[in-house]
Parts: sequence; C-alpha cells; structure tokens
Amino acid sequence: MDATSPFEYGKALEDDMKALAAEVRKSREHVEAESTNERELVKEAIRAFPRLNAAERPAAGVSVPPSPPVPPSAGAAPASAAASPLPDYAQNAPAEVKLEIEYLLDLTLQHGIAKALAESEKSPYFVQDAFHDALAGKLYPELQKRGIVK
Repeated sequence: MDATSPFEYGKALEDDMKALAAEVRKSREHVEAESTNERELVKEAIRAFPRLNAAERPAAGVSVPPSPPVPPSAGAAPASAAASPLPDYAQNAPAEVKLEIEYLLDLTLQHGIAKALAESEKSPYFVQDAFHDALAGKLYPELQKRGIVK
C-alpha cells in the first residue's frame, strides 16, 4: 500500500465506509462485543454489510466484470508478504486465488464494498474469507484514523 490514502476513489466507497462505521458502533453496543477486539468488530461489520445494503445490490442481469485472466508470469515473482494485502494464511495460495482476492480488493476501492461483496459470493469460501480478512486489514487503519476504532 502506498503513502496515499486508498479512500480517495469515490463516493460509493465513502458511503460504504459510513455504513460500515455505523455497524461497528452498533456491534460495539452488544454484550458479547465487550470481549471482542476492534479488528474483529471490523470483520464482523464487513460480514454483516450485505444485510445492511441488500437494496443496493446489483440487479439481476447486471453483472460486475469477471476477474481478469491470470497472466502466465503471475506466479514467477512472488510479492513480498510484507507488502501484500493478503492475510498470512493466503500467502501460499495458488496465484489464481491471490489474484482473485486482489481483484475483489480493487473492485472495493473502485466501486464500493457492496459491489465487491456481491461479486465475492461467486467465489469459493476460502476466497471470500481471505477477501473479508484482507478488506478488514485495509479498512482498519482508515477507521482508526477516523476515530471509529481504537
């Protein structure tokens, strides 16, 4: 991730961040949330997000562009784990899986959380889980900066 904020991409993501922040605040009020760390609250808010924005999901027949094809050299030079947005458990996944997760992260930054989550539902559970964790990892610092999480 570069030094600039990834949240300069557009209104859809900014609106989604507001809804996510509201869900984090709401989750914090639950008794079981007292023992939950802040990063876990963000993950749970992301998992709850489709229910928050069910009305904004893409209509039937409207699709998000498919994942880009995997270039032949994709597995040749692995990115360093420190620079990767992927969770630790996905670092050794096949190149196609890592590219799909990164594609979903890019989709989030360009079109918002709701669209990326809807697209991720077409993916295997491992990809969905790794995407949720990677997204929480990317959003957590921004939510900290905004004073939403500690």
